[in-house]
Amino acid sequence: MAALKPVGVNTTLSTSGTSAQTIAIAQQCDAIRVAVEGAGVYVAIGTNPTATPTDYYVTTGEPEVISIGIPAAQRVVGITTGTKTILDFPEGTGCPFAIGDAVSLTVSDVPNFNFEHKILSDVNTTSSIGGYFSTRVTIDYDSSSVTDVYNQNNWAQLRKSIKVAVKTNSGTGTAFIQQVQDS
Repeated sequence: MAALKPVGVNTTLSTSGTSAQTIAIAQQCDAIRVAVEGAGVYVAIGTNPTATPTDYYVTTGEPEVISIGIPAAQRVVGITTGTKTILDFPEGTGCPFAIGDAVSLTVSDVPNFNFEHKILSDVNTTSSIGGYFSTRVTIDYDSSSVTDVYNQNNWAQLRKSIKVAVKTNSGTGTAFIQQVQDS
């Protein structure tokens, strides 16, 4: 049996016959461990998932490790506020995200710029002189009320985020959801 190293915090959800969803989880590795008590659950993972009987099933007493895909993160060196938020990555790095990914932004010392689980709607792939070469993205997030000025000396990072939904076939219980990696 492989040893697992926990990553981030454990999220606990009460389970029932109605799909319940976690808050946004900043993805830091490629797998989650789901353990349940009381009743087995169907598990859905994504941007805004709803668990149904067609999803992956985890039984009580047998935790499962489920792949959640490759994590993605990128340093941010520029922020343009507005009805949509534009973020710039360092020159020569490119964008590790896909259109439709949910992302969360963290800016040190300027929390007014922070947001969680917003949808990336565009990657600027213009090239040649004056092009962005996939170093500029647009996020469906209205930041027009933010009046702070972004300074590149503040560390800013955009990270892919996910949510996990669980639903029992019958009964109630508790689901424990934790990002893990092989140690």
